[in-house]
Amino acid sequence: MASCCLRLAALLALTACPGRAYQETPWCSPIKVKHGYANCRTPQGEYYKNVLGTRCDIRCQKGYELHGPQQLICQSSKRWSGKVLCKQKRCPTLSMPTNGGFKCLDGAYFGSRCEYYCSPGYQLKGDRIVTCMDNKVWSGRPASCVDTEPPRIQCPSVKEKTAEPNKLTARVFWDTPEGRDTADGILTDVILKGLPPGSHFPEGDHKIQYTVYDRAENKGTCKFLVKVRVRRCVKLNAPDNGYIKCSGDGNNYGATCEFSCIGGYELQGSPARVCQYNLGWSGVEPTCAPMNINVNVRTAAALLDQFYEKRRLLIISTPTAANFFYRMQLGMLQPAQCGLDLRHVTVVELVGVFPAQIGRIGVKLLPPSLALQLRLLLRIPHYNFNIVVMDKHGMDKERYPFPATPAELFALIDNFPLRKEEMKLQAEIGQSCP
Repeated sequence: MASCCLRLAALLALTACPGRAYQETPWCSPIKVKHGYANCRTPQGEYYKNVLGTRCDIRCQKGYELHGPQQLICQSSKRWSGKVLCKQKRCPTLSMPTNGGFKCLDGAYFGSRCEYYCSPGYQLKGDRIVTCMDNKVWSGRPASCVDTEPPRIQCPSVKEKTAEPNKLTARVFWDTPEGRDTADGILTDVILKGLPPGSHFPEGDHKIQYTVYDRAENKGTCKFLVKVRVRRCVKLNAPDNGYIKCSGDGNNYGATCEFSCIGGYELQGSPARVCQYNLGWSGVEPTCAPMNINVNVRTAAALLDQFYEKRRLLIISTPTAANFFYRMQLGMLQPAQCGLDLRHVTVVELVGVFPAQIGRIGVKLLPPSLALQLRLLLRIPHYNFNIVVMDKHGMDKERYPFPATPAELFALIDNFPLRKEEMKLQAEIGQSCP
């Protein structure tokens, strides 16, 4: 009964003088958390947050993390049960990108910003700017520096060239362009599309392309044109009753055109013309006129000179016009006249024996003295039938003591060197006998 009275008396005394009772209760110093705060609960009421038994939950501001216990208790020793500290959060150190780097404000702490950069020739892949976040992780994607810029290469300007005389091509030179990589300066391959420098380019426009690759397989390309021009004269045509044979392309600068006439015609004018640099032809335009044989010359040599390099001669000598071989030979040659003209053959007849001998070329009669000289010059017997075949240079190529068929004569003549060229020309223009 006595103890109950004592406790009641103490309670009444505490109620009557509360300030004194709290002064006797242990107090801890106020909690101060830099960059944080304390949420305290006390058994004595909200006003007394640091008396004995007070419990305080410690929280840090955003961007800071707690070092120490999460709750402090005010102890009878007037000290809190531990020490706490709010430290600024820190993100891990960024990795330095290859061929680049970064620079940061405020290091790697919460809220700091870092900006990536790349070396010249490289481009940034990822986020350029990252921020250290509250979860101690950098915002954005990891950055890297990649070589996406193609190498540079500069081609020469257009190359123009005129073909050389009597040629349809021109040799063109240029310095091979050098590529340059903007990143590490290393090129792995250079590919040329088109003819290389120093080649002979035909007439026209030719595209040349160079392509270079770097180690990242980026490619750079440049192109230019090679223009080859051929100076040309007006195209020439063969004269009527004649042929034309030209070198080169027929009318290019330096080309030479040679002219000739078919059997029974002779060339008048320039036998050859050259295409000059001023695009004009040299010489005079040729024509093919019917061959005019002068039988009123004084010597057999002068007569034969008229046929030099123009006609072949088939000389038929007979002692009389009634000679059997003579008449047979004329009979065989009459239907073969086209073949004779095609081969530029002129028939000369020597008939009779001195002093009653005459000569004939077509419808023209040779004076007896000229017929005699011709037999003596060519050593043709007077009293026997004979055939002499001569080429365009006046060379005695073959003799027959009896009639020769057109097939035999044509086979002989077609093997002459000049005849082979004539045959090519005649085939080109389609000249033949039915």
